Amino acid sequence: MLNTAIKAARRGAAVINRASFDLDRVTVTEKQHNDFVTDVDQAAEQAIIEVLQKAYPDHAFLCEESGTTGNVNDESEFVWVIDPLDGTTNFMHGFPQYAVSIALQQRGVVTLGLVYDPVANDLFTAEKGAGAYLNEKRIRVRKQDRISGALLGTGYKNGSPKALDEYLKMYGIMAERCHGVRRAGSAALDLAYVACGRLDGFYEKNLQPWDIAAGSLLVTEAGGIAGEFNGESNYMATGHIIAASPRVFGQMVPLLAEFA
Repeated sequence: MLNTAIKAARRGAAVINRASFDLDRVTVTEKQHNDFVTDVDQAAEQAIIEVLQKAYPDHAFLCEESGTTGNVNDESEFVWVIDPLDGTTNFMHGFPQYAVSIALQQRGVVTLGLVYDPVANDLFTAEKGAGAYLNEKRIRVRKQDRISGALLGTGYKNGSPKALDEYLKMYGIMAERCHGVRRAGSAALDLAYVACGRLDGFYEKNLQPWDIAAGSLLVTEAGGIAGEFNGESNYMATGHIIAASPRVFGQMVPLLAEFA
């Protein structure tokens, strides 16, 4: 299944790469305020689905652009969770920080995760119980003991003025206590960066399953921890996630618990 997912990711990435050479021809639609989708997102998603559907015609799909297909519920044996282009705004501007994210849920548990950066040609993969890898080399979260020395990633989904105030308050709390905070614009890549040690931790609210399914498995298989802002494990349902190396995770939760 992992090999098939890799094939699907590369097929979707080929669509993205071709379009990246002429961004002026990309058709952009605003789904809601400051939330965009392009024809490239849609074409890449279709390319990914075609590969997976051909190999596994009985599997269900949960996708950012096309929604649900097949029998997606708690009883579904296999559900592919797909974000064909995580970081659409970056892609639209030619900012090279975006990725394909594909995960597989088996009876509600994520058992396979893949994040592919088509710009750097970085392929992050993980299977439950089998570790996490970057370009077939085993990766681990960085051994950072103190949040004061940590580089953190974060993100913000445009919303209400209240949501922005909350984001800025969280940013202030974390920026005062860590080495630095980065908002690069792709939650999937941020989580992959935690898994390989480029970041020590990541936090964000109001994400969707396709934003975090693959990346969170990468983190946990690389020896890190993923949880909600209160430390619980239901982040796939709430969309609020902290992911970090174990000791940094333990120091982030008390700082962010009030925002749970």
